[in-house]
Amino acid sequence: MNDKQIALITGANRGIGMSILKTLLESEYIVIGTSRSEAGVKVINELIGGEDKGFGLVLDVKSQDDISKANKAIKEAYGSVSILVNNAGITMDNLLLRMSNEEWSDVIETNLNSVYKVTKEFIKDMMKLRFGRVINISSVVGLSGNAGQTNYSSTKAALYGFTKSLAKEVASRNITVNSISPGFIETDMTNKLKEEQKKALIDSIPLSRMGSTDELAKVVKFIASSDASYITGENINVNGGLYM
Repeated sequence: MNDKQIALITGANRGIGMSILKTLLESEYIVIGTSRSEAGVKVINELIGGEDKGFGLVLDVKSQDDISKANKAIKEAYGSVSILVNNAGITMDNLLLRMSNEEWSDVIETNLNSVYKVTKEFIKDMMKLRFGRVINISSVVGLSGNAGQTNYSSTKAALYGFTKSLAKEVASRNITVNSISPGFIETDMTNKLKEEQKKALIDSIPLSRMGSTDELAKVVKFIASSDASYITGENINVNGGLYM
């Protein structure tokens, strides 16, 4: 066992999740990053650089069995998780009238039900520790809505209610629960947009640029730190003024 705090980041093999993992790693946390694939875990392990600093895990966040096994593996290696970043998520965009039942239910299961399952598993140990940080990665579209994303927007909006309600339940045990809502962040997904699409997005942002994954990760670092010990039940917008 060790004296360092242990942070678990779901969906950490690329984009926002990878930047969060890297930032917390640099901040001297033991970091555990999850991916749905062995290839993703390989990327995570290469970034971490040694099991004294953490490791990657294959995890299907929809599977209670996988979640329980992950917790057992982390405890055996390092101890109990005290920082949980619920970042894993998917999009399956479509207009509501064209959306299939699978497109609706798969997004709900992956983006919302998984947060319930993962948080319930790991918060039990935080209660025993009498310390914890739960950080839920939501989205600006949970606040503003977005055509073609009724499924995704619904899950992200639901995280606000989840965050506030859980924050009230666990505050007496020195556990804070907050959400962070990114706007348009430069990732592999936005890099695939056509130039005219990028321009239209940027024109809608008061700061006239997309955010970086590092900028978002630094907000996660702050919320995880002792500097944010009096912040709970809040949503922090990181969107360049897109939604005020």
